[in-house]
Amino acid sequence: MRPGDLGVDAMHINLHKTFSTPHGGGGPGAGPVVLSDRLAPFAPVPFVRFAGDGTAEFVETRKQAAGSATPFGRITAFHGQMGMFVRALAYMLSHGADGLRQASEDAVLNANYLKARLRDVMSLSFPDRPAMHEVLFDDRFLEGTGVSTLDFAKAMIDEGYHPMTMYFPLVVHGAMLIEPTESESRAELDRFVDTLRDLVTRAKGGEAESFRAAPARAPRRRLDETRAARQPVLTYRPPDEETDRAAAAE
Repeated sequence: MRPGDLGVDAMHINLHKTFSTPHGGGGPGAGPVVLSDRLAPFAPVPFVRFAGDGTAEFVETRKQAAGSATPFGRITAFHGQMGMFVRALAYMLSHGADGLRQASEDAVLNANYLKARLRDVMSLSFPDRPAMHEVLFDDRFLEGTGVSTLDFAKAMIDEGYHPMTMYFPLVVHGAMLIEPTESESRAELDRFVDTLRDLVTRAKGGEAESFRAAPARAPRRRLDETRAARQPVLTYRPPDEETDRAAAAE
Protein backbone atom coordinates (compact mmCIF):
# COMPACT_ATOMS: atom_id res chain seq x y z
CA MET A 1 0.00 0.00 0.00
CA ARG A 2 1.17 3.52 -0.82
CA PRO A 3 1.32 5.96 2.11
CA GLY A 4 -1.02 8.29 0.23
CA ASP A 5 -3.70 5.60 0.26
CA LEU A 6 -3.72 5.91 4.06
CA GLY A 7 -4.43 9.63 3.87
CA VAL A 8 -0.86 10.68 4.56
CA ASP A 9 -0.05 14.13 3.13
CA ALA A 10 3.66 14.33 3.97
CA MET A 11 6.22 11.68 4.83
CA HIS A 12 9.96 11.65 5.47
CA ILE A 13 11.29 8.39 4.05
CA ASN A 14 14.32 8.06 6.30
CA LEU A 15 17.03 5.81 4.89
CA HIS A 16 18.54 5.10 8.31
CA LYS A 17 19.20 1.49 9.22
CA THR A 18 16.89 0.07 6.55
CA PHE A 19 19.45 0.88 3.88
CA SER A 20 22.60 0.75 6.02
CA THR A 21 22.93 4.48 6.74
CA PRO A 22 23.74 5.31 10.38
CA HIS A 23 21.31 6.90 12.76
CA GLY A 24 21.65 7.73 16.43
CA GLY A 25 24.85 8.33 18.32
CA GLY A 26 25.44 11.37 16.15
CA GLY A 27 24.82 9.62 12.85
CA PRO A 28 22.83 11.65 10.33
CA GLY A 29 19.32 10.70 9.37
CA ALA A 30 18.57 11.38 5.72
CA GLY A 31 15.92 10.74 3.10
CA PRO A 32 13.42 12.40 0.77
CA VAL A 33 10.27 14.15 1.91
CA VAL A 34 7.30 13.21 -0.26
CA LEU A 35 3.99 15.08 -0.53
CA SER A 36 0.46 14.19 -1.57
CA ASP A 37 -1.32 15.83 -4.48
CA ARG A 38 -2.96 18.18 -1.98
CA LEU A 39 0.33 19.58 -0.69
CA ALA A 40 2.54 19.19 -3.76
CA PRO A 41 1.62 22.60 -5.26
CA PHE A 42 3.06 24.31 -2.18
CA ALA A 43 6.33 22.35 -1.99
CA PRO A 44 9.34 24.65 -1.55
CA VAL A 45 11.87 24.71 -4.36
CA PRO A 46 13.93 22.92 -5.40
CA PHE A 47 11.94 19.71 -5.74
CA VAL A 48 11.58 16.73 -8.03
CA ARG A 49 8.32 16.42 -9.97
CA PHE A 50 7.20 13.21 -11.65
CA ALA A 51 5.12 13.16 -14.81
CA GLY A 52 2.41 10.65 -15.62
CA ASP A 53 4.83 8.56 -17.73
CA GLY A 54 7.22 8.23 -14.78
CA THR A 55 9.81 10.70 -16.00
CA ALA A 56 11.29 13.06 -13.40
CA GLU A 57 11.92 16.78 -13.64
CA PHE A 58 14.14 18.79 -11.31
CA VAL A 59 12.39 22.08 -10.52
CA GLU A 60 14.92 24.57 -9.19
CA THR A 61 13.15 27.94 -9.25
CA ARG A 62 9.66 29.27 -8.62
CA LYS A 63 9.49 30.31 -12.27
CA GLN A 64 10.10 26.73 -13.37
CA ALA A 65 7.31 25.63 -11.03
CA ALA A 66 4.78 27.68 -13.00
CA GLY A 67 1.25 26.49 -13.52
CA SER A 68 -0.78 25.44 -10.53
CA ALA A 69 2.29 25.25 -8.31
CA THR A 70 2.80 28.04 -5.76
CA PRO A 71 5.91 27.15 -3.73
CA PHE A 72 5.95 28.81 -0.30
CA GLY A 73 9.72 29.22 -0.14
CA ARG A 74 13.10 27.71 -0.86
CA ILE A 75 15.16 25.00 0.82
CA THR A 76 18.80 26.01 1.16
CA ALA A 77 20.08 22.52 2.06
CA PHE A 78 18.16 20.52 -0.50
CA HIS A 79 20.79 17.84 -1.02
CA GLY A 80 20.96 17.01 2.69
CA GLN A 81 23.42 14.31 3.77
CA MET A 82 24.60 13.39 0.29
CA GLY A 83 27.03 10.79 1.56
CA MET A 84 24.15 8.91 3.15
CA PHE A 85 22.27 8.80 -0.15
CA VAL A 86 25.30 7.41 -1.96
CA ARG A 87 25.78 4.78 0.72
CA ALA A 88 22.11 3.76 0.60
CA LEU A 89 22.15 3.56 -3.19
CA ALA A 90 25.27 1.38 -3.13
CA TYR A 91 23.58 -0.89 -0.58
CA MET A 92 20.46 -1.24 -2.73
CA LEU A 93 22.39 -1.92 -5.93
CA SER A 94 24.66 -4.49 -4.27
CA HIS A 95 21.77 -6.44 -2.75
CA GLY A 96 19.18 -6.14 -5.49
CA ALA A 97 15.44 -6.53 -4.99
CA ASP A 98 15.70 -10.11 -3.72
CA GLY A 99 18.49 -9.22 -1.30
CA LEU A 100 16.56 -6.29 0.16
CA ARG A 101 13.54 -8.51 0.68
CA GLN A 102 15.72 -11.11 2.42
CA ALA A 103 17.31 -8.50 4.66
CA SER A 104 13.88 -7.19 5.68
CA GLU A 105 12.54 -10.67 6.39
CA ASP A 106 15.63 -11.56 8.45
CA ALA A 107 15.29 -8.36 10.51
CA VAL A 108 11.67 -9.18 11.31
CA LEU A 109 12.54 -12.80 12.08
CA ASN A 110 15.35 -11.78 14.45
CA ALA A 111 13.12 -9.35 16.34
CA ASN A 112 10.43 -11.98 16.80
CA TYR A 113 13.08 -14.52 17.88
CA LEU A 114 14.17 -12.17 20.68
CA LYS A 115 10.54 -11.65 21.61
CA ALA A 116 9.93 -15.40 21.88
CA ARG A 117 13.09 -16.06 23.91
CA LEU A 118 12.65 -13.18 26.38
CA ARG A 119 8.90 -13.04 26.88
CA ASP A 120 9.03 -15.24 29.99
CA VAL A 121 11.47 -12.95 31.85
CA MET A 122 10.83 -9.46 30.42
CA SER A 123 7.46 -7.73 30.07
CA LEU A 124 6.24 -7.16 26.53
CA SER A 125 4.33 -3.97 25.85
CA PHE A 126 2.25 -5.57 23.09
CA PRO A 127 2.45 -9.32 23.71
CA ASP A 128 -0.34 -10.29 21.30
CA ARG A 129 1.07 -8.49 18.29
CA PRO A 130 3.97 -9.76 16.16
CA ALA A 131 7.08 -7.61 16.19
CA MET A 132 8.28 -6.00 13.01
CA HIS A 133 11.98 -5.04 12.93
CA GLU A 134 11.95 -4.02 16.62
CA VAL A 135 10.64 -5.67 19.78
CA LEU A 136 9.33 -3.46 22.58
CA PHE A 137 9.66 -4.27 26.28
CA ASP A 138 8.75 -2.12 29.30
CA ASP A 139 9.92 -1.93 32.92
CA ARG A 140 7.13 -3.89 34.62
CA PHE A 141 9.43 -6.88 35.07
CA LEU A 142 11.69 -4.65 37.20
CA GLU A 143 8.96 -3.60 39.65
CA GLY A 144 10.09 -3.98 43.25
CA THR A 145 13.76 -4.52 42.34
CA GLY A 146 14.94 -0.93 42.69
CA VAL A 147 16.38 -1.17 39.18
CA SER A 148 15.22 1.26 36.50
CA THR A 149 15.30 1.05 32.72
CA LEU A 150 18.37 3.31 32.76
CA ASP A 151 20.10 1.10 35.35
CA PHE A 152 19.39 -2.00 33.27
CA ALA A 153 20.68 -0.37 30.10
CA LYS A 154 23.87 0.89 31.76
CA ALA A 155 24.57 -2.61 33.08
CA MET A 156 24.50 -3.86 29.50
CA ILE A 157 27.59 -1.75 28.79
CA ASP A 158 29.59 -3.81 31.29
CA GLU A 159 28.51 -6.91 29.37
CA GLY A 160 29.83 -5.53 26.09
CA TYR A 161 26.56 -4.34 24.56
CA HIS A 162 25.44 -0.89 23.51
CA PRO A 163 22.15 -0.20 25.32
CA MET A 164 18.91 -0.40 23.45
CA THR A 165 16.73 2.64 22.77
CA MET A 166 15.39 3.70 26.18
CA TYR A 167 12.15 5.45 27.15
CA PHE A 168 10.86 5.48 23.59
CA PRO A 169 8.13 5.36 22.43
CA LEU A 170 6.88 7.80 25.05
CA VAL A 171 3.50 6.07 25.40
CA VAL A 172 5.21 3.07 27.05
CA HIS A 173 6.51 3.52 30.60
CA GLY A 174 10.16 2.54 30.96
CA ALA A 175 10.34 1.44 27.33
CA MET A 176 13.19 -0.74 26.09
CA LEU A 177 13.16 -0.90 22.29
CA ILE A 178 15.47 -3.59 20.91
CA GLU A 179 16.34 -3.78 17.22
CA PRO A 180 18.57 -6.74 16.34
CA THR A 181 18.74 -5.91 12.58
CA GLU A 182 19.19 -8.54 9.88
CA SER A 183 22.94 -8.98 10.27
CA GLU A 184 23.11 -10.88 13.58
CA SER A 185 23.52 -14.65 13.55
CA ARG A 186 21.43 -16.93 15.72
CA ALA A 187 24.50 -17.66 17.85
CA GLU A 188 24.98 -13.94 18.54
CA LEU A 189 21.28 -13.49 19.28
CA ASP A 190 21.44 -16.38 21.75
CA ARG A 191 24.47 -14.83 23.46
CA PHE A 192 22.58 -11.55 23.74
CA VAL A 193 19.51 -13.31 25.15
CA ASP A 194 21.60 -15.18 27.71
CA THR A 195 23.14 -11.87 28.83
CA LEU A 196 19.76 -10.19 29.29
CA ARG A 197 18.35 -13.19 31.13
CA ASP A 198 21.32 -13.11 33.48
CA LEU A 199 20.79 -9.38 34.11
CA VAL A 200 17.13 -10.01 34.89
CA THR A 201 18.12 -12.72 37.37
CA ARG A 202 20.58 -10.39 39.05
CA ALA A 203 18.05 -7.55 39.23
CA LYS A 204 15.44 -9.78 40.83
CA GLY A 205 18.08 -11.28 43.11
CA GLY A 206 18.61 -8.05 45.01
CA GLU A 207 21.66 -6.64 43.22
CA ALA A 208 20.20 -3.18 42.68
CA GLU A 209 23.30 -1.43 44.03
CA SER A 210 25.54 -3.02 41.41
CA PHE A 211 23.14 -1.88 38.70
CA ARG A 212 23.18 1.70 39.96
CA ALA A 213 27.00 1.64 39.89
CA ALA A 214 27.10 0.49 36.26
CA PRO A 215 28.88 0.88 34.01
CA ALA A 216 31.84 -0.07 36.16
CA ARG A 217 34.16 -1.43 33.47
CA ALA A 218 33.67 1.32 30.89
CA PRO A 219 36.23 4.10 30.28
CA ARG A 220 33.67 6.63 31.52
CA ARG A 221 31.39 6.27 34.51
CA ARG A 222 27.75 7.24 34.53
CA LEU A 223 27.11 10.96 34.38
CA ASP A 224 24.83 12.88 36.71
CA GLU A 225 22.43 13.71 33.88
CA THR A 226 20.14 15.88 36.00
CA ARG A 227 23.01 18.03 37.23
CA ALA A 228 24.49 18.23 33.73
CA ALA A 229 21.17 19.57 32.42
CA ARG A 230 20.69 22.06 35.25
CA GLN A 231 24.29 23.19 35.58
CA PRO A 232 25.88 22.90 32.13
CA VAL A 233 29.55 23.87 31.87
CA LEU A 234 29.63 26.41 29.07
CA THR A 235 33.01 28.06 29.67
CA TYR A 236 35.39 28.48 26.76
CA ARG A 237 39.14 28.05 27.09
CA PRO A 238 41.07 29.87 24.37
CA PRO A 239 43.65 27.69 22.64
CA ASP A 240 47.02 27.74 24.35
CA GLU A 241 49.62 26.37 21.95
CA GLU A 242 52.35 26.06 24.59
CA THR A 243 50.09 24.14 27.02
CA ASP A 244 48.77 21.95 24.20
CA ARG A 245 52.33 21.09 23.10
CA ALA A 246 53.27 20.17 26.66
CA ALA A 247 50.22 17.95 27.04
CA ALA A 248 50.95 16.26 23.72
CA ALA A 249 54.55 15.60 24.77
CA GLU A 250 53.39 13.85 27.93
